[in-house]
Amino acid sequence: MRLQDAVPQPGSQKRKRRVGRGIAAGQGASCGFGMRGQKSRSGRPTRPGFEGGQMPLYRRIPKLKHFPLINRQQYTIINVDDLANLPKGMEVNLAALIEAGIVTADDGPLKVLGDGELAVALTVKAAAFTATAKQKIEAAGGTCELLP
Repeated sequence: MRLQDAVPQPGSQKRKRRVGRGIAAGQGASCGFGMRGQKSRSGRPTRPGFEGGQMPLYRRIPKLKHFPLINRQQYTIINVDDLANLPKGMEVNLAALIEAGIVTADDGPLKVLGDGELAVALTVKAAAFTATAKQKIEAAGGTCELLP
C-alpha cells in the first residue's frame, strides 16, 4: 500500500453547506435558523448544560441528598463477635488481627463495630469504635484505646 492509495471511501466526504448565499442556494437570509431569538444569532449555540438561566442540573445535583462524600475515610471493619475467640488479655490491633487470620486485608485504619457478644477482657487499639462496641468491650472488662 502506498500513500497515494489512502483515499476516503466514495460518498464518505460531503461538501460543507454554504449558508447565507441567496434564496436560490436554499439556505439564504436566515440560513435555516428561523426568524429571531437566541438560537438564530451568530455564535449561535448556547454552552452545554445551559438551561435558559435556570440553575443547570450539573450545579443543582450536589446540593441534593444521597451523594457520596468526596474524601470518605475507608476503614478495615471488624465486629465485636470476631474478637470473642481471642485469648484473654491480648492486645488487639490491626497487625495482630491480620497475624491471627481474622482480617485478611488492610483496607485502612481499624474500626470496631458492635455486632455480637464479647466475654473476654481485651485491650483493643483502633482508630474508631462505635458506641455499642466500646460499651461491650468495657463491659467484658477490656479497654478501648483510640489511635490517632
